[in-house]
Amino acid sequence: MTMPSMPASREPLLADTDPEIAQLIKAEERCEFETIRLIPSENYASRAVLEATGSVLLNKYSEGYPRKRYYEGQRQVDAVEELARNRVAALFGADHANVQPYSGSPANLAVYMAFAKPGETIMGLALPAGGHLTHGWNVSITGMFFNSVAYGVRRDNHRIDYDHARDLARQHRPKLIWCGATAYPRIIDFAAFRSIADEVGAILAADIAHISGLVAAGVHPSPIGIADVVTSTTHKTFRGPRGGMIMCKAEHAKLIDKCVFPGLQGGPHNHTTAGIAVAAHEAAQPMFKAYARNIVANAKTLAEALLDRGFDLVTGGTDNHLILIDLTRKNVPGKVAAKALDRAGIVCNYNTVPFDPRKPFDPSGLRIGTPAVTSRGMGALEMRRIAEWIDRVVQKHDDEALLDRTATEVAEFCRSYPAPGIAL
Repeated sequence: MTMPSMPASREPLLADTDPEIAQLIKAEERCEFETIRLIPSENYASRAVLEATGSVLLNKYSEGYPRKRYYEGQRQVDAVEELARNRVAALFGADHANVQPYSGSPANLAVYMAFAKPGETIMGLALPAGGHLTHGWNVSITGMFFNSVAYGVRRDNHRIDYDHARDLARQHRPKLIWCGATAYPRIIDFAAFRSIADEVGAILAADIAHISGLVAAGVHPSPIGIADVVTSTTHKTFRGPRGGMIMCKAEHAKLIDKCVFPGLQGGPHNHTTAGIAVAAHEAAQPMFKAYARNIVANAKTLAEALLDRGFDLVTGGTDNHLILIDLTRKNVPGKVAAKALDRAGIVCNYNTVPFDPRKPFDPSGLRIGTPAVTSRGMGALEMRRIAEWIDRVVQKHDDEALLDRTATEVAEFCRSYPAPGIAL
């Protein structure tokens, strides 16, 4: 006798299991939909990237590399990682790609492990000049474990001082030189750094975390083939999940892989690897090139509109996705302005400017960028509208009624621009 089938029980959803977290995620979705997000390191991942990153691949543990794992049951995982690294290498024209770093900072640490010993000399752009913590700044482990020499920018135009960097390299003979930035709005001359590195026998590492999407699309010069090794995050302009990647010349591939695993990490985050594979596939499409071009065009338009309204911009403008505003002449600290803008629905971050007399936690500047607004389809007209709101809020940062009114205007404005990956 056939037994009657029992109805399948529904597995509890997040809202059933943990309504607190579910509500916070919903609130964040609404916030990302109803605000103008100008933090240059933020973006919108596509629904496809989100789906891959939230997949059952997060259940897998996979120490090792494809076909050289310490666990069985890796057929799908191996194929996913091979797709990710092959797509990344092909997209950037690199000999080799490693997509296992958990983020950009561990990717950079793997480069240190590969090419420098504790106590040896390294060089990077100083944090106050726009560099990253992991390029040897003193509060980072990279500044504590290595003898870090920082190069900077010129006082007259706030551009990287390549001549001074060369002089420092000649004097200190570093083993490793970093080029790349986290708050520098101009094109980086990778060839100039290659010349400096060759003169002193140093390894050249390019950190393109902020500009990797622009590099992939051909709207910023590429360091591939110039630098010995290239690191990046996989979100920001690249529009993938939160992860890291390293690209290098073939001669360094085995060493880099060894330094990522087992040197620094255990099992890779396979769900993130899948998201990187999807993002690399998306970045190879013609639409991505148009998006990257629009990021730069929007940044230039926004910069010009801010200049027209009397704002001082570090270097006088931008070549990439990022704008650094010096509020000194506006007599408004960066932190005060950032918090007022956040209240008004415009999200950015306060930031030091070169030769800033104020402290890092209460600096003179604002750092803004156009990746997220470009992903929503905004263009030149919208950039001018955003500049108008920024000007209004900075001028009247203590007018609570104005901030509330602006937030309402911004939310209504944002409803006309779909946010990738968010369905409200």
